[in-house]
Amino acid sequence: MEKIAFVMTLLPGHEDEYKKRHDEIWPELVTALKQAGVSDYSIFYESSSHKLFAVLKHTENHQMDQLPLQPIVKKWWAFMADIMETHEDNSPISTPITQVFHME
Repeated sequence: MEKIAFVMTLLPGHEDEYKKRHDEIWPELVTALKQAGVSDYSIFYESSSHKLFAVLKHTENHQMDQLPLQPIVKKWWAFMADIMETHEDNSPISTPITQVFHME
């Protein structure tokens, strides 16, 4: 398992709606993520910068690169586009984060 992290940006004033939508995440989306090799996925919010910090694990033979082709993922992106910074295709603007420390 490899752990990766990235940041996204939530539009101000949408913290409660973002949490609500994720509390009600679609089972089909969860299935797609798991089938792509994703597990242990968490998102944290930092209010002063409106940054969303995401961390997840994926298998060695993951297929995360195929997720953007999945209709359920495209539908989720469209659903979330009104409350996040996104690209023209509604995919979240995300920036990878490099791990500089880890303690077990």
